[in-house]
Amino acid sequence: MSELTTYDRLFGAGCHELIFDGSFLHGSAKIGNQILAVIGTRDHAAIDGAIALKVAGAILQVVGDDLASGNPTRPIVFIADTQGQVLSRHEELLGLNGYFAHVVRCVDLARRQGHSLLTVINGEAVSGGFLSFGMMADCICALPDAQVRVMDLRAMSRVTKISVERLEELAQDSPVFAPGAGNFWRMGGIHEIWQEQDNWPERLLAALGPAKTSDQRAAIGLERGGRQLAAPTAQLVENS
Repeated sequence: MSELTTYDRLFGAGCHELIFDGSFLHGSAKIGNQILAVIGTRDHAAIDGAIALKVAGAILQVVGDDLASGNPTRPIVFIADTQGQVLSRHEELLGLNGYFAHVVRCVDLARRQGHSLLTVINGEAVSGGFLSFGMMADCICALPDAQVRVMDLRAMSRVTKISVERLEELAQDSPVFAPGAGNFWRMGGIHEIWQEQDNWPERLLAALGPAKTSDQRAAIGLERGGRQLAAPTAQLVENS
């Protein structure tokens, strides 16, 4: 499926005005009477400081425009297609983590201003490039064949010094060790996985809701059997 066909299926043909700026995209869409702001990445983007600033700037633009207009706040739909952050000493020395933190603060500002936030994973969603904006949304939906991971098992093996074979064994029982949209769904990190035959605009509208004031993903992960300890541990801390 071509990129434009994907957006036609997601919002409806002729119902979106998206601007492509390299690996960054932004614009608007309309489904029924609902006007949406659209911000995201494309072409399996490797997120560097420049792209992070574009994402942050687009979020601030939406927040500022809606405040100035006095109209109801528009939902923001994030399109996540990223291979992760740029693996570069240059970017690290420039403070890439600080750029990502700035994006997170902009997402938080949008939420506090009343914008509902929804992420659609199209293609890849990997590591810090996904965590910095896509995973910050109130609801995260994955399109068919979306690839989601924080770290593949080979990289995890190098960091943890646990053999790949042992990690593969652990991944059979625990989604924490396993990449894939299905495992992230079990952990509560993804709310919905859409199917090819679904009506995507209908699913998108159904997934949109008011801005959330609390994060229920630990509880969802417990309910789905993917995270057995996160919610109970958080409850113990809250009650202590």
